[in-house]
Amino acid sequence: METVNLLTIISIAFLGSFGHCIGMCGGIVVAYTTIKIEPTSSKVSKSIAHLLYSFGRVLTYGVLGALFGALGGVATFSNYANGGLLIFAGVAMVLAGLSLMGKIKFLTLIEHSFSSSPLYKKAFKSVLNSKSNLSFFVLGMLNGLLPCGFVYFFAITAASTADPLYGALVMVIFGLSTIPAMFGLGFLTSLASAMSFRNMMMSLSSIAVILYGVYTIYNGYDYINNPLKTLRDCH
Repeated sequence: METVNLLTIISIAFLGSFGHCIGMCGGIVVAYTTIKIEPTSSKVSKSIAHLLYSFGRVLTYGVLGALFGALGGVATFSNYANGGLLIFAGVAMVLAGLSLMGKIKFLTLIEHSFSSSPLYKKAFKSVLNSKSNLSFFVLGMLNGLLPCGFVYFFAITAASTADPLYGALVMVIFGLSTIPAMFGLGFLTSLASAMSFRNMMMSLSSIAVILYGVYTIYNGYDYINNPLKTLRDCH
């Protein structure tokens, strides 16, 4: 993947984590911090718990990225199909950016109710009530499966790579880039109420998503018009 694309992905994920991720998952972080971590625990013990939770999320994102990258690879079988995949992904990214801004309901329309299934709720409740170190990692893995517009955007990006390895890389980078915000929230729960800061970061990340979508559309157009270009060159 090109350096510019990696930096774009890191920037969007980092900015969005202080806006969208804290808003979406902040309640879970506050809940497990209150229920699972003793106030008298050492800072090292608390840090390990928060990192295990975050690495659980990253693992789930990596697996999802590999799956979406593989699905994108199945769709690339000709020059026009490859370019068309990028254009489709770019349009979806633009729509995702507008949705994150609250202009349209694109992301809410494609959310599904996996998190409301009895099996998921039972597993989530069981892990939330456990205080073992492993439970923090498992909780993070389950959190990674929650319907989330930001995750959908990066899943689309992963699919546009048309490669399981690159797809996993996109999602792992996304997950790692959200750790600072979620880790900080575990210690400073007041961050969850800093609405003006969150809104500013959300606006910046939404604009970045839209710009990246336009860039991806251009790559798709260029791919169709350049027979010597490979899909991997676009990434």
